[in-house]
Amino acid sequence: MNKNRLFYILPFLLLSSCFGTFSEGERLFRNQEYQKAISEFSKVLFISSTDLKSLHLRARAHEELEEYDEAIADYKTITKLKPNYAQAYAGIGKIRWKQENYVEAEKFLLIAAMHDSEDYEILFLLGRAMIMNKNYRSADEFLEIAKKIKPKEANLHFYQGIARAHSGDPLGCAASFNTYLKYASDNLTARYNRGWALMRIGYLEWAIEDFDEVLKAKPKHYEAMARRAYCYMEQDQAKACRELQTAAQGGSQFALKHLADCN
Repeated sequence: MNKNRLFYILPFLLLSSCFGTFSEGERLFRNQEYQKAISEFSKVLFISSTDLKSLHLRARAHEELEEYDEAIADYKTITKLKPNYAQAYAGIGKIRWKQENYVEAEKFLLIAAMHDSEDYEILFLLGRAMIMNKNYRSADEFLEIAKKIKPKEANLHFYQGIARAHSGDPLGCAASFNTYLKYASDNLTARYNRGWALMRIGYLEWAIEDFDEVLKAKPKHYEAMARRAYCYMEQDQAKACRELQTAAQGGSQFALKHLADCN
């Protein structure tokens, strides 16, 4: 090879080794080779620091490696470059959720939802964050929006039932858990909560059926026992009082409160 030609080719080869490609970084990411993916995206960003797709997947790779500070730094860079980039805010919100910082999670997921109100995952996680922050009515509202997108997602109905239970909507709570139990009939928490909601709205026989199912699986579920006893009070006071006494001894505050009904 001509020496002069070699003189020009070698620097080009050395320089090209510093270049990366998004497609190669994406391939590495899909193969769960996150450290290599980060290296590849960093090469891309060395040449083009505003490449949003590379920034996003590098942030995701850092997130998978639990390098949360680095991931958040990339997400924040994205929001500076493109303030309406919903997935970047969602990324920060999801990290804060993993860190159990639910106030910050709600804050960033709410911003994400403002920029993309049709992303189910954003709306669903936002609703859950709001439940953790005891913002139950708002949680119900956002989960209702999410339900219009994916009405058959079982977990959505479960968490909406929780939100409705805490926001004083027993009828809505019962409806949510009723739908949830179509998809997951063996979930005892949902069955207990539906029983509680049915009890609140006066459907005592149906409530007893739910509490019966819970107690068959968990005979020492004293809260279910106490509420079943409450449902029995008018038709069989003696039996109700025996169960209230047992539940109270087991630590049920509801039972302790209603033991006075037995005097």
